[in-house]
Amino acid sequence: MSVQPVPAPTFLIPETAPFTPEQRVWLSGFLTAALAPHAIGVTALSAGEAQALLPGLDSGPALASNDDAPWHDPAMPAQERMQLAASRPLPQRLMAAMAQQDCGQCGYNCADYANAIFLRKEERLNLCAPGGKETTRLVKQLAEELDKVEPSAGTSAPEPEAVPAPAVLAAGEPGRSRENPAEAVFLSRRRLNGEGSEKDTWHIAFDLSATGLSYEVGDSFGIFPKNDLGLVDQIIAMLGAAHTTEVRGRTLREVLYDELSLGAAPDALFELLSYISGGKAREKARALARGEDPDGDAAQLDVLAALQKFTGIRPHPEAFVHALEPLQPRLYSISSSPKAEPGRLTLTVDAVRYVVGKRKRLGVASTFLAERARPGEAVKAYVQKAHHFGLPKDPAAPVIMIGPGTGIAPFRAFLQERQATGAPGKNWLFFGHQRQATDFFYRDELNALKEAKVLTRLSLAWSRDGAQKYYVQDRMREVGAELWQWITEGAHIYVCGDAKRMARDVEGAIVEIVARHGARTTDEAFAFVSGLKKAGRYQADVY
Repeated sequence: MSVQPVPAPTFLIPETAPFTPEQRVWLSGFLTAALAPHAIGVTALSAGEAQALLPGLDSGPALASNDDAPWHDPAMPAQERMQLAASRPLPQRLMAAMAQQDCGQCGYNCADYANAIFLRKEERLNLCAPGGKETTRLVKQLAEELDKVEPSAGTSAPEPEAVPAPAVLAAGEPGRSRENPAEAVFLSRRRLNGEGSEKDTWHIAFDLSATGLSYEVGDSFGIFPKNDLGLVDQIIAMLGAAHTTEVRGRTLREVLYDELSLGAAPDALFELLSYISGGKAREKARALARGEDPDGDAAQLDVLAALQKFTGIRPHPEAFVHALEPLQPRLYSISSSPKAEPGRLTLTVDAVRYVVGKRKRLGVASTFLAERARPGEAVKAYVQKAHHFGLPKDPAAPVIMIGPGTGIAPFRAFLQERQATGAPGKNWLFFGHQRQATDFFYRDELNALKEAKVLTRLSLAWSRDGAQKYYVQDRMREVGAELWQWITEGAHIYVCGDAKRMARDVEGAIVEIVARHGARTTDEAFAFVSGLKKAGRYQADVY
């Protein structure tokens, strides 16, 4: 049976309203998305009513905010983001330098981190882990302008709702921030892939019973990993130092094991190498410290590779550790509900391994969880509260979840929660991976949820099972009429997964579905989806 498109109401913003044409389109989409489940037909607003809905939209605050950030797109290259923000105030340019994932690894979202730096509430400029060296360089360059700007200049507009500064959170209960972690007990790991899979994905379980920690579905778990001791020992050998050399009141091996990042070589390390080298080596080290790429290998230089590139140049251990960055925590979406698994917390983690040249590289946190953590071991960790990613307040609201690969993690938690609370709302999960035979995570659980009528629909996509690659967004287009029906019924849409490709492709598919089945132009469909986001009905957890 075909599903007929249900016309959604259109809210007309008059030309006399104090908005640009783009803002009028956006506001119309916002109102349509927010009120579509409750209204029918066309509603005309007066200019005064439109202005009252979003006061200040025409001017906007000088501080950074997602509401006025056309660069807030994790798939957009950093230089494009900086060009879009070039004429904006410093806080907004600082935000544009961030990775735009709002992941919370820094303890803030992107806008709040930028504002904290601008308002001099945060001195650390290297906390944006997803942005890597590129973001750190951009933020440091922009921070040089701070001495020329009064912190209060241009900030008369209300400050956006912000995550409390980490310095404040640190004084609170352990495990509530990265600044004050608790010790969770590593329980177990279970491989989710079948034999022959090209992936290596693990179901990881922690015991929280002794920590006092609580969490909600949609939250993330921050893990403080430890480096691979084999890598640590190779670096110490390159330095020509002893494992027991004392630095920072501990042995060199201990400090490199759990305090310092051994990933991408920081600019400060190349600066150090330039000071103690000569000739062409000095020039290359200086160029790398400036962000240049004299030999075309800068992206592949982790700490060990940097030392190998400048063989024979041996920094003093004290100066060496001073040049490295701190080992940052990694965030993972929680894949359990505390109502279904009291005292426990689970993650769904891809173990990252790849080869550069002839050397195997390891994702530090993912392989720590998949290989090196021992059952019963205490691991420093904390709960990162979700930034606008959680189930709707109305348990009867339909839910559409799109999470290929490890993106299924929060949706396993959502489904557990909906079952445990008896939520009557419909649930539709889109899941995909490479091959059904080896990569169908939580197959038995999902089938059981279908039999229990908790999971209303399960739509699957396998990219390597056919002659052509087939992804979740392709499956979404096939069932676009039904998806649109759910949206008009007030469904909340959730996306979890890769920020640069999958999330953008999924959003594009939803825009196409809205345009086709909602009888809208492409611009109107974009505005409608933007309205869903502003209304909290389209939420993304991307990485």
